[in-house]
Amino acid sequence: MSFKVAIVAGSKSDEAYVKLAEEELAAAGIAYETHYLSAHRQPDETAEFAKNAAGKGFKAIIAMAGYAAALPGVVAAYTQLPVIGVPLDTSPLSGWDALLSIVQMPKGVPVATMSVGRAGARNAARFCQRLMQMCERG
Repeated sequence: MSFKVAIVAGSKSDEAYVKLAEEELAAAGIAYETHYLSAHRQPDETAEFAKNAAGKGFKAIIAMAGYAAALPGVVAAYTQLPVIGVPLDTSPLSGWDALLSIVQMPKGVPVATMSVGRAGARNAARFCQRLMQMCERG
């Protein structure tokens, strides 16, 4: 079975965090694709991506966002794949706003939430590695 992860970030300005997840996935030999989509500025494109992610072979989605951090929840609302949210510390509130936004998903919209910032970006990729190992074991 091929295990491929989508990394979705809300803005190109989040690239430094994206690179950390990419490094971890590459080190684990996990295929990935990175997409920059905004839940606020590109809602239709974001929903379309999430709806079609499983059909494109993705097994999990890492969604990174700062500030209001709607991206992980919006992605999770449109897919049945596991979504791992990474709150970014890019706002004046140092990521607290993003953390609270991502962790407060309503019933029926599950999002696994990592720690804020750089550690969260790396841990999201490592979480995907564990998902892959679990899938391989059956």
